Amino acid sequence: MDRASSVQRTVLFSSPWCRLVSETHADGKPYYMLDVADYVAVVARTRDGRILLVRQHRPVVGHDSIELPSGHVDPGETPEAAARRELREETGAIAHDVELLGTLVPDIGRLTNRMWCYFADNVTVTSAEHVEEADGVTRLDVAEAEALAMAADGRIEHALNVAVLYLAVSKRKLTLG
Repeated sequence: MDRASSVQRTVLFSSPWCRLVSETHADGKPYYMLDVADYVAVVARTRDGRILLVRQHRPVVGHDSIELPSGHVDPGETPEAAARRELREETGAIAHDVELLGTLVPDIGRLTNRMWCYFADNVTVTSAEHVEEADGVTRLDVAEAEALAMAADGRIEHALNVAVLYLAVSKRKLTLG
């Protein structure tokens, strides 16, 4: 008998953002996980070599956070389309070309989703004011070296964003020195 046939999943709670799922194994012990939508993060570099970041308040940590443009993949949407949409919504930038750097499992022990990591070079910022400004999202543009320094010194504290920046370095899209 394979593992899948011995497992039963039950939804304990459901909201538009997530579902709490209990998986009961053959031994009768439950294992709990959050079923959430896949999401994307984009390392976006402008034609003049600036990296686009966003600052927004995060209630979970109780303060503003500096992050890569990112968000959920909507139902029926491809991850690439979500990356383009999130970049435009959060920064006002258009990605002409996006490249998949890789996919990550955000929390292999608790979350069911994937994170799609993209690199967009030579993006075009269409306006100084972008769509999400009223929702508390502020665009930042920093030098490439500064973005990497922010990841190293903790100003970018979101572990998954640090991982995406590392992927960009490892794929030679960004340079450490």
